[in-house]
Amino acid sequence: MTRLARLASLLILAAAPALAADPVLGTWRTQPGDDGHFGFVTMAPCGGKVCGTLSRAFDARGGAIPSASVGRQIVWDMQPKGAGKYEAGRIWAPDRDKTYSSRMELTGDRLEVYGCVLGFCRGQIWTRVQ
Repeated sequence: MTRLARLASLLILAAAPALAADPVLGTWRTQPGDDGHFGFVTMAPCGGKVCGTLSRAFDARGGAIPSASVGRQIVWDMQPKGAGKYEAGRIWAPDRDKTYSSRMELTGDRLEVYGCVLGFCRGQIWTRVQ
């Protein structure tokens, strides 16, 4: 086997875990924030981690609203730990304009998202958008 073929094989094997579909990937509806607004967050791979981008924003009545935050990455560096758990990530909460250390736990179509800053923690339950 040539050196180039061995290198290509090694790269393919190394990339295989990153290419496998993670069950948290997809779009999630957030719980309403302090202002009653909620959003859709699209989770996608970012390197060997998981990140989420605010893809749509809605008012308290469910009407789509324009938002400067749409398109912004609000979840980043989530590290899959197995059994539906993700840790050591960060999350930005648009309703409070704060960034939290974060973790997530996936059970079926329910994603529990937690964030803490300076010992103050909060959580939300997000549901999968079908």
